[in-house]
Amino acid sequence: MARIENVLYTGKTHTTGGREGAARSSDGRLDIQLSSPGSNGKGTNPEQLFAAGWSACFIGALGLAARALNVTLPADTAVDAEVDLGTGEGGYFLQARLNVSLPGVSRDVAQKLVDTAHQTCPYSKATRGNIDVEIALV
Repeated sequence: MARIENVLYTGKTHTTGGREGAARSSDGRLDIQLSSPGSNGKGTNPEQLFAAGWSACFIGALGLAARALNVTLPADTAVDAEVDLGTGEGGYFLQARLNVSLPGVSRDVAQKLVDTAHQTCPYSKATRGNIDVEIALV
């Protein structure tokens, strides 16, 4: 297991009520209501938050990969993340799909960027070998 040698940032939240509760960050920038997936609740759910965090981080990793390859990342780069919550033998599980859009970048270069980003993105590292993940260029 890889270990952090130098902590760059620590995200801190206080959550109450589980999937039907609320979460607030220590700096107050995040203050949300939570709801179970598919419910009529007013809040978001952990799977949506995970998808948002992973896709944002992945775009950052794409930027690092682009700089290393001397490629300009398109301004309209996007990642549509889908995180499934499901059950299987042994309980509840997650699986994910990242659909990456790099308009104007040749398919070969785009694939290199995606492959490199998936190797360096901390969310990709955290999930590697733990959940099923599909990454596609769209």
